[in-house]
Amino acid sequence: MDLATIVGFLGAVGLVVMAMVMGGSLGIFINVPSILIVFGGSIFVVLMQYPMAKFLSAGKVVAKAFSFKLQSPEELIDKIVEMADAARKGGFLALEEAEIDNPFMQKGVDMLVDGHDVDVVRTTMAKDITNTTERHENGAEIFKSMGDVAPAMGMIGTLIGLVAMLSNMDDPKSIGPAMAVALLTTLYGAMLANLFCLPVAFKLGVRSGEEKLNQSLILDGILGIADGQNPRVIEGVLKGYLMESKRGTEESE
Repeated sequence: MDLATIVGFLGAVGLVVMAMVMGGSLGIFINVPSILIVFGGSIFVVLMQYPMAKFLSAGKVVAKAFSFKLQSPEELIDKIVEMADAARKGGFLALEEAEIDNPFMQKGVDMLVDGHDVDVVRTTMAKDITNTTERHENGAEIFKSMGDVAPAMGMIGTLIGLVAMLSNMDDPKSIGPAMAVALLTTLYGAMLANLFCLPVAFKLGVRSGEEKLNQSLILDGILGIADGQNPRVIEGVLKGYLMESKRGTEESE
């Protein structure tokens, strides 16, 4: 569970709803046609921009913005050093008994145990990193596109409302309520873009970067084990992925 995303989303929505309640009845801010234009229209417009499979895949990726469990680099380094020790003492077959929670790391270890060439391991795992990064970037791109489209759909809805209002100028009393309804679509578009789509797109970009860093760390560790490097050397190399404050007192001195 990503607490920052949950708290940020609920806090932002809560403040907006509170302002609506303090400004009058919450019911005056609800208009079904405006909701359909902004939410439905944004979805269909973005669907036009992407292939169906790519569009639907964004629904799976968005979960990473709200619930994302990622091992810390420190944990990964400890595990890789432990496996490097085991490999030096008992060969790659000794890694079969290792308990590995990370699927990407497990794949690399399985390739070593199966006797694959180092270049094959490097190429295969690097390709996996590229594919994973592209998948996450696609999801972020789709939500960014929706964040760009939503305000435009809100403006379209407002223009539709203004046209309907101006065509019925015979009744002055209806102008005020009609104007309020027309402006609701602009409000919905701004809310959809700035309270959900754009923050989700940015968070997915952050998550993609974090996962790519972890996978790159694992790849370097697996290649170090494959080359038979000293576990302490591997550890020193992998600590380069950490912030200086977390690299240990020896490196910071």
